[in-house]
Amino acid sequence: MRAWWVNQPGPLSTHPLVQGRRAAPRPGARELLVDVTVCGVCRTDLHLAEGDLPPRHPQVVPGHEAVGVVPGTGAGCSRFRAGDRVGVAWLGGACGSCDYCRRGDENLCVSPVFTGWDRDGGYAEQVTVAEDFAYPVPSVFTDEQAAPLLCSGIIGYRALKRSAVPVGGRLGIYGFGSSAHITAQLAHKQGASVYVMTRSAGARALALELGAEYAGDAYEDPPVPLDSAILFAPVGNLVPVALRALDRGGTLAIAGIHLSRIPALDYGRELFFERQVRSVTANTRVDGREFLALAARLSLALTTTAYPFEAADNALEDVAADRITGSAVLRIRPEQSVL
Repeated sequence: MRAWWVNQPGPLSTHPLVQGRRAAPRPGARELLVDVTVCGVCRTDLHLAEGDLPPRHPQVVPGHEAVGVVPGTGAGCSRFRAGDRVGVAWLGGACGSCDYCRRGDENLCVSPVFTGWDRDGGYAEQVTVAEDFAYPVPSVFTDEQAAPLLCSGIIGYRALKRSAVPVGGRLGIYGFGSSAHITAQLAHKQGASVYVMTRSAGARALALELGAEYAGDAYEDPPVPLDSAILFAPVGNLVPVALRALDRGGTLAIAGIHLSRIPALDYGRELFFERQVRSVTANTRVDGREFLALAARLSLALTTTAYPFEAADNALEDVAADRITGSAVLRIRPEQSVL
């Protein structure tokens, strides 16, 4: 099968991604084989290619927003059958027995498995996934629309919950890429006022089109104090900026898996009055199921830019340079009809 993999992590200028042919995977017990039609291109894939996230095994295939059709299953599968459309997301496995898993926090599992990091992902014509960690894709979305929901959407949903924005509150969003453009809609449709701070003029225009009250530069002060904020941009310098924009008792959620160094914080200006900072780590399957149901019910609009399979490296370059408005997706093969 055709696939892209990380050959030698490094700057994109060194071409860390390599395209070639790999042996087709075979599903094990309680695993699905998926013919991938579309895979989202996530900033986490960029961190993997450049070495911010060291690959867990040599020549790993990136991609954890894969949508496709099941051509066959391994032994013991019961939730899905051949012909079903499924989504393959970032969290690909959890031990189920550690303290965190037992209390319902499988995103904090001590031995998790991540798609496109621990196991090969969706930058390939086929991928396998543990049946228990696959998602049925809501029929209201095309494959291209559904792909970014599987990470950008789910992690944005968890970040929104972690931000503790009150009903009818004021939410600040820093950075407005794939995840933010989904989360902003979700917050707006649930009654929050959304204030977007981002360096991209195109992203600011999209934010206003999607219902934001305000859109300004990443380092500008919003026009009102914020009840909550989410930092999507992987820029540590924005942490004190976002904290200063919070009202008393406000919460900042940091949504990225990688963040540049945070400068020293001024306690009086940035943390006092019970402002708090929360990190966001992966997601649970409950998050995924809740979010996909909400996304379908609220008719979220997905802005996507599609790339042919051969242009995966170009897609990552555009993500790195913030040339994407909305979400980038990699078209692996023509979309199939679902039985």
